[in-house]
Amino acid sequence: MEYDDMLDRAMEETPEIDGTSERFEVPDPDIRQEGNVTVYENFQSTCSRLGREDDHVMKFLQNDLGTSGHIDESGRVRLTGEFDATRIEASIDEYVDEFVLCSECGLPDTQLEREQGALLLRCEACGARSATSE
Repeated sequence: MEYDDMLDRAMEETPEIDGTSERFEVPDPDIRQEGNVTVYENFQSTCSRLGREDDHVMKFLQNDLGTSGHIDESGRVRLTGEFDATRIEASIDEYVDEFVLCSECGLPDTQLEREQGALLLRCEACGARSATSE
């Protein structure tokens, strides 16, 4: 059997891989309006997926959206003002770029640590350390 024939046969027998090539996906925000308040229903699952403290993510959201808010007893975020899911998702994406993904290798295997008052992002995959905007 020729090499090209074997290669063609192998390609035919190889199953298709479904899904994305990325292993890190942030859940889409589940948003609803209650009057002039935006409720972020799945905030806790987003934070756990990001591997970050609720308060840190909340502080970023408040600053980025220019509003006030709080985390209620059910773990939902209640933001003052009307924000659609697209705007919340864009803000979470900014958070991920700044505080979750490694600037060197792009992997989410990072931890936040303070050193001499500065907040650093330390990558457990490649060992890189980078400063954050905070």
